[in-house]
Amino acid sequence: MTDETTTDAPQVAFKDLNLSPKVLKAVEATGYTTPTPIQAGAIGPALEGRDVLGIAQTGTGKTAAFTLPMITMLSKGRARARMPRSLVLAPTRELAAQVAENFDQYAEGSKLTKALLIGGVSFKEQDQLIDRGVDVLIATPGRLLDHFERGKLLLTGVQVMVVDEADRMLDMGFIPDIERIFELTPFTRQTLFFSATMAPEIERITNKFLSNPVKIEVARQNTTSETITQVLVQHSARRRDVAFKDKRAILRSLIDRDGEDCRNGIIFCNRKVDVDVVAKSLKGHGYNASPIHGDLDQSVRMRTLDGFRDGSVRFLVASDVAARGLDIPNVSHVFNFDVPSHAEDYVHRIGRTGRAGKTGVAYTIAVPADDKYVDAIEALIGQPIPRGENPWDGAKGKPEAAPEPSDDAAPEEGKRSRSRTRSRRKKDDDAPKADVDAPAEAQDAPVEAKAEEPQREEPREERSRRSRGGRGRSGGGGGDRVMGLGDHVPDFIGMSFDERREAS
Repeated sequence: MTDETTTDAPQVAFKDLNLSPKVLKAVEATGYTTPTPIQAGAIGPALEGRDVLGIAQTGTGKTAAFTLPMITMLSKGRARARMPRSLVLAPTRELAAQVAENFDQYAEGSKLTKALLIGGVSFKEQDQLIDRGVDVLIATPGRLLDHFERGKLLLTGVQVMVVDEADRMLDMGFIPDIERIFELTPFTRQTLFFSATMAPEIERITNKFLSNPVKIEVARQNTTSETITQVLVQHSARRRDVAFKDKRAILRSLIDRDGEDCRNGIIFCNRKVDVDVVAKSLKGHGYNASPIHGDLDQSVRMRTLDGFRDGSVRFLVASDVAARGLDIPNVSHVFNFDVPSHAEDYVHRIGRTGRAGKTGVAYTIAVPADDKYVDAIEALIGQPIPRGENPWDGAKGKPEAAPEPSDDAAPEEGKRSRSRTRSRRKKDDDAPKADVDAPAEAQDAPVEAKAEEPQREEPREERSRRSRGGRGRSGGGGGDRVMGLGDHVPDFIGMSFDERREAS
């Protein structure tokens, strides 16, 4: 049960929220003076030691809403070896790394220590940090439990536990791990629980593990920001097997049409394999693009994200691993190359643009097979997605200006095409050639005769005779007799099928 719900927190300044002087100084250094609604509503109760249930759409500043009070509360006390004082759980490596960056930024000047436990990093290095003792442990659920099961970590000293992007945890199947981690921490801990949506399973978890939390809901669930211009571009391919190629052409046309207004963008695909194909296609056409998905090495993923943040990478082609919680400022465009199969993911994807009061554009490319997903999205957000013109020339019956690179074509189509070409060439090479020295009339006559001769189906007996002609018989009706069996070969063996039928 929650004892209060706040939907519109009053306008306050950070200095009015009882944060420590060092934290206020760090916040001022970032240039922020006024907290966002989720920060204004959550920081006060958190500093009072209350459990907090924060519900807010992506891009509203949830990370600072728990990082700032946590740093203030941990300013007193000392960490012990293998027993972290606070725990932050994040669903993905990228989000966990981002929380760690925010902690470093806001904890500047304090003596608090942290450790980041994520996959793709050596266990040994992480064990060394834990052994020295950390005030803040930031982790993904799987790697945290790996360390615990290896006996390298104790959670009995956790005073504050934060669960970030809980609905994403649900989507990724982490809820059993979250429940187990809750049970490994003291029941006296303070819990700060944040989510963009409140699915029934999320509500069950909060009812079970949060104690009389303060609920802060700063926006209606599953709404999209008014600063984002949404456009749905529909396309019906002439054939299903070329729809994927057509969508790549539409994507390039949208980028070209917006020109300089499209400073950068995140392009979302539903499948990891499509992320690689789309990124390769864009690079083949001269666009600065890089892929990011869960199968890539962690160092590659972080390097790609850093390149997108500093502008050395213009387009980030991503799976939904980049859709939740990542704070990438100044993203001008989001492109849904694939319509998300889960309606909630649409809200999180397009929330990568139009952040912090800035405007953004979100394009969604849809084919007829996506109609049910589009309907689900529009039902979720409570409004239709505005339809936009398809800018690709090929969609208007005109040829595409730039052909797809050869390595970008579907392999099945290429194999069939080359196979048919070789077959035709072989047939032409095997055909009898006319004598070049013969008169023209003699060369043309057989061709004309063949063209005028009507095709007729061979009798069944003739086809049967020819199909068995290689089994020791002559190819024609009156050919030579079978050789090699001496003088005692019965006469019927040497007969053709027609001769045997007449003889009978």
